Amino acid sequence: MTKRIGFLLSHPIQYYAPIFRELATRCDLTVLFAHRQTAEQQARAGFGRAFDWDVDLLSGYESRFLVNVARQPSTDRFGGCDTPGVADEIAGGKFDAFVVPGWGLRSYLQAAQACRRARVPVLVRGDSQLGGQRNLAVRLAKAVAFPHLLRRFDGFLYVGQRHREYLLHYGAPAHRMFFSPHCVDNDAFAAASAAARRKTAAPQGTTRIRRVLFVGKLISRKHPADLLRAVARLPDRSVNVAFAGSGEQEGELRKIAAEIGVSADFLGFVNQSELPAVYASADLLVLPSDGLETWGLVVNEAMACSLPAIVSDAVGCGPDLVVPGETGATFPAGDVAALASAIAGVLSLDSDLTRRHLAAKMAVYSPARAASGIVDAMTTLADDGPLQ
Repeated sequence: MTKRIGFLLSHPIQYYAPIFRELATRCDLTVLFAHRQTAEQQARAGFGRAFDWDVDLLSGYESRFLVNVARQPSTDRFGGCDTPGVADEIAGGKFDAFVVPGWGLRSYLQAAQACRRARVPVLVRGDSQLGGQRNLAVRLAKAVAFPHLLRRFDGFLYVGQRHREYLLHYGAPAHRMFFSPHCVDNDAFAAASAAARRKTAAPQGTTRIRRVLFVGKLISRKHPADLLRAVARLPDRSVNVAFAGSGEQEGELRKIAAEIGVSADFLGFVNQSELPAVYASADLLVLPSDGLETWGLVVNEAMACSLPAIVSDAVGCGPDLVVPGETGATFPAGDVAALASAIAGVLSLDSDLTRRHLAAKMAVYSPARAASGIVDAMTTLADDGPLQ
C-alpha cells in the first residue's frame, strides 16, 4: 500500500519544490502551506525589491494553502503563521507520517500537537547549528527548553553534519535521526549553466578575466566586503568580483571597490531562471558569512553548475560540501588574508578534476537523497512507533 506523507511549509520555497516532486514519485504526498507570500513581503525579507520567483514552485505534487489567521501574517516571526485548520487536515489525512521544517512558527507547533492527538508520527527537518548561537542568555534558555521541545517530535531529519551535532547537543536520540540533505535541483542548474557556457564560450586562445562570484543579500552578516578586500590582496589584479544580489550594503561596497581599485560588477537581484548563467560566467563562488549562515544553499547551486566554492569556517555547509583542494576551500571567518590565499589556491585547481569532484558531491546532496531520507524515516517510525 502506498504510504501517505504530509508536509507543512511556511510558504512555497524554491529549494523544497524539487524534494516534493521527488517525494511525490515515491509516496502519496500532500504539502500544506501556512502563508501566501506577497512580492512586497519578499522585499521586506531582505531582498531589497519586490518580486515573485520566476520558476514553477507548485507543479508535480499536491498542495494547498491553509487559512492563516495571524493578525500580521508573515513568515519571519513566530506568530506570523497561525493555522489552527492544520489540525483538521491531520485528523482527516490518514498520514503515515508528517513533516515540519522546524519549530520557529506557531503553525509548526500546531501541526506537531495535532499529530500527537491523531497518533501520526511527526518528523522535524531543520538546519540550525551551534555556531550561530552567540548570546549567553539565549544559549542558557535553549539548554533548558529545547530538550523538552524535542520530545514533541518522533524523528529528526538532519541536512548535514552540523545540524546533526546540534540535535545531539539538545538530546535528540541518534537512532531517531535520518539524513535528508539540503539540496537544489541539480539537474536543472547543471543543464542551464552548461547551455549558458556554450552560448558565451570565448574563441580558443582568448585570455579570459577570472571572475569571483558572491550570490546573496548584500547584508552585514554575509560579509561581502571581505571578498573585495581579499581580491585586492591578490597578485593578479585582473580578477573581477561580481555581486549577484541586492541589499543595504550595496552603496558601501561600490565605494570600497572604487577606493581599493578592485573591478566589481553589481548585477542586482537575480531571479532563479537567470542564476545558472551567472554561475556559468564565474570561476569561483565565495560565501564569507558568519555563523548565522546555517547552511548556504547558493553553494549547492554553484556546485551543481560545476563551480567550486570557498566558505568561511562558520558557514554551515562547509563540513559537508567543501573538500579542500577538491571542491573548494574554507578559511577562518573574518580573516581576509586567509581568504585571499584560498582564492588564489582554488583558482589554480585543475578544472576538469574539480568538476568530477563536484559531480560526485552533488550526487549525494540531491533531491533524490533528501527524499530517500524522509521515506526511510517514515518506514522506521512506522515499525518503531512514537517516541515516548
